[in-house]
Amino acid sequence: MILAAIDIGSNAARLLITEVIKEQDGQASFKKLNLLRVPLRLGFDVFANKQIGNEKIAMLKETMLSYKHLMQAYKVQSVKAFATSAMRDAENADVIIKQIEAETGIKIEIITGDKEADLVYENHVAEKMDKDNSYLYVDVGGGSTEISFFTGGKATFQKSFNIGTIRLLQNAVTDEQWEELKNTLKQITKDHKDIVGIGSGGNINKVFSMSKRKDGKPLPISLLKDYYRELSAVSLKERITQYDMRPDRADVIIPALLIYLNTMRWAGAEEIYVPKIGLADGVIKNMWQEIQEADLIQ
Repeated sequence: MILAAIDIGSNAARLLITEVIKEQDGQASFKKLNLLRVPLRLGFDVFANKQIGNEKIAMLKETMLSYKHLMQAYKVQSVKAFATSAMRDAENADVIIKQIEAETGIKIEIITGDKEADLVYENHVAEKMDKDNSYLYVDVGGGSTEISFFTGGKATFQKSFNIGTIRLLQNAVTDEQWEELKNTLKQITKDHKDIVGIGSGGNINKVFSMSKRKDGKPLPISLLKDYYRELSAVSLKERITQYDMRPDRADVIIPALLIYLNTMRWAGAEEIYVPKIGLADGVIKNMWQEIQEADLIQ
């Protein structure tokens, strides 16, 4: 079965097309067929003006139309489209969603921060790791950061915080919001030792790529600090040219590193794994689970 997930975030809209193969033992394997990313940057409109402007509305419509055609070419059998932080805050989101559904047939659901954290958790990465450790899952986006805490192989805490890279660039994160994140992390981790980070998002993937580390090897917090200082010391243009970054990555990578560093420091985590999965992967797994449950009912 071929499934697709669309993730409309504050910085970019992503389309993930995945083939799901059911094995003889009943387990499923997930093979990524295509992953596309269009840097719409909706958050720059929304966090400044509470609205998505006409130019970005047109870009979003064109992107969804392109995604529709690509899904038809891949013969996608089922798709879910979710919008997160920017669309949650946009006063004209409902009008835009109705227009897109009328023009493309794609129905977009705006999900809460907690639902976003739940879908990220669908990846169940920490459940496959050493049960002796506790794991802090940190998913950093343009408008929000989703936190999940795992101990004994089970999720014991999940929450979304309105602290994201674009919000930070626009000075839209208050001291009180940072304090809430800090106090929450200290509270949920206070009785736990050997906490390890798990990071997702385009920025931590870029840092991992820059580090030249082998897949499956963690990044120490000291290395994240080095990259934060190094990248902060050069201009935006130099980040683009010297570090081979897209412009829409070069401006958000520094606030992203700040979020990862703060969450790891407040949780007492000394290293972070980067498994290269995110919300769209969780949506695919959630869709497959729903399909299996529906088959059982029938």
